[in-house]
Amino acid sequence: MYKRKKTSLILPAYNEEKAIEKIIKNFQSLNIIDEIIVVNNNSNDNTKRYAKRAGAKVIKEEKQGFGHTLQKGLHEASGAIIILCEPDGTFDAEDTLRLLEHIDTYDVVIGSRTHPDFIDKDSNMGFLIRIGNVLLAKCMQILYASNTLSDCGCTYRIFRKDVIQKILPFLTVGQSHFLPETVILSIFAHKSFIEIPVHYRKRLGYSKITGSLKRAMYVGTMMLFLILDYRIKRSFGFKID
Repeated sequence: MYKRKKTSLILPAYNEEKAIEKIIKNFQSLNIIDEIIVVNNNSNDNTKRYAKRAGAKVIKEEKQGFGHTLQKGLHEASGAIIILCEPDGTFDAEDTLRLLEHIDTYDVVIGSRTHPDFIDKDSNMGFLIRIGNVLLAKCMQILYASNTLSDCGCTYRIFRKDVIQKILPFLTVGQSHFLPETVILSIFAHKSFIEIPVHYRKRLGYSKITGSLKRAMYVGTMMLFLILDYRIKRSFGFKID
């Protein structure tokens, strides 16, 4: 528990056997995570077996897609504090403690992978991917007059349970451009947020989103369409009461 509040960690997983057991144990070593939920998205390797062996609760999401997987986890999580992360070795479990320092003040705490001092040289955060994430984040910041944003696609983030309860019925994205939607809907729900730099490491295994520049550009384009689409909807009165 964290300050007497139950914490849930959600790890979306599609063929993550190379790192998932280690990542689960790293989070367990923090001694503040009460519930670790691995959402197995049709993996055909040892992801499920290794996650269970490490002590995680494994559930299945049959609809293929990053957004479907995280939505499934959000429906299942029972903690008052809900953490999203990746089981691929790119993030440090210890950064959870840095993010949690702000959850008493803000409703949502978002990690950012684009700060140069926090990026490992071997990570999959080359110049084009980094700049693309920054530009999309700034677009969202300007269009929604929000707090500072520098990364539109960082999975590592923490929500209070009441935020998830508020925005979950409105989530629509089942694929890789899911993450900006959670920020936009949090803004519509009048929830506060802050962005904090997190360490970004070399991935273990193959990236399904940024494994190729072509794929990364496609996801970025879908994120841009999403950001613009919600801005138009807002102009026509879309809101979350």
